[in-house]
Amino acid sequence: MTEVPQRRLDAAWLAAEPLAAVLAVLDRDGEEARVVGGAVRNTLIGEAPGDIDIATTALPDEVVRRAAAAGFKTVPTGLDHGTVTVVADGRPFEVTTLRTDVETFGRKAKVAFGRDWQSDAERRDFTMNALSVSPDGTLHDPVGGLADVAARRVRFIGEPERRIEEDHLRILRFFRFHAAYGNGAFDGPSLAACIVARESLRDLSRERVRGEMLKLLVAPVAASTLVAMSDTGILQLVLGGVGLPVDFAAMAAREAALGLPPDPVRRLAALAVLVEEDAERLRERLRLSNAEHRRLAAMATGWWRLGPATTEPEARALLYRLGPVSFTDRVLLAWSRATPDAAAAADAWRTLTSLPERWAVPRSPLRADAFMTRGLAGPAVGAAMRDAEAAWIAADFPADRGTLDAIVTAAVARASTPGSAG
Repeated sequence: MTEVPQRRLDAAWLAAEPLAAVLAVLDRDGEEARVVGGAVRNTLIGEAPGDIDIATTALPDEVVRRAAAAGFKTVPTGLDHGTVTVVADGRPFEVTTLRTDVETFGRKAKVAFGRDWQSDAERRDFTMNALSVSPDGTLHDPVGGLADVAARRVRFIGEPERRIEEDHLRILRFFRFHAAYGNGAFDGPSLAACIVARESLRDLSRERVRGEMLKLLVAPVAASTLVAMSDTGILQLVLGGVGLPVDFAAMAAREAALGLPPDPVRRLAALAVLVEEDAERLRERLRLSNAEHRRLAAMATGWWRLGPATTEPEARALLYRLGPVSFTDRVLLAWSRATPDAAAAADAWRTLTSLPERWAVPRSPLRADAFMTRGLAGPAVGAAMRDAEAAWIAADFPADRGTLDAIVTAAVARASTPGSAG
């Protein structure tokens, strides 16, 4: 098929430095260069361009030669696949030579360099990612991506089965792109191909699955996308257990109502964590970091104890133990699973979530010397301090010296009593 440019792209970033300088170096003397993929798609949708990638007819060695002659730094980030990172004025641009697939092996492929823009476009994943723009603003649409961008439709290029066979991660990318850019129904043939090939998700590295899922969870249309993934059995394969899309949607609504940015770990907890064992399973299933796992485990512990009837002293005690982040995580998880309540209950939940803004967590005023001057020594000091801290928290964090002295005296007395715990 002979590709016909359909329109122009008027984007200020296209003519701005240093991109314009890099394109000027590559788009001359018998070679052609265009910006491809996400930057073009995002601009047409009305979003920021993000990373800007360049495709060119020039071979990698020629890209390096031209960049060096222009004073640009180059990094051989993927020479086997024709990719050179050109750094101009401190900004990196991935420059990739046009390619055709000779053989594909899952994610790995044997490629040949070429000069055919149509063939290069046809090896990409989705039609909206195959759009490109020349330095003068001429927009190129070789596979019908413009219509799909206008319809907010994520559609595989050519035969969906073949695109998925080339890289099984494209199943998750299909859902992630729909969550980020889609609107309305899924493309039927693309969805059907993902369902048929869903067992191939078991072969993917957990790191790659994690990356796609955490991006999907914060996308604008994540809630309805996760419902579709659950209905087709794909979500269960990814999570290694049953997902809870309704709780996820409630969490997203709570974040939006409070003006909080979408948080992938908090949303993952709403989707898939009921008890601590779920957090452990997800750590292994998705190769979560230690910090991500700790947040999930903290949310899983006792979220069901929180509710509109939680008192301020109880909430302050929890905030003291957890810190602001984990406190907010746990309250939002509890709220996302609460039975829909009247406005008064919603107000109570809002008051609970606002505690970290209203109350500064105090440092414990209890010091070891206060216990040692009363005759304690060794391990008994630590035990008495823990006992006193629990009493201080139960008393709602008093600061007056008289109350603190009484708490210390009582803890010392308990520690000094024969047979007392500690």
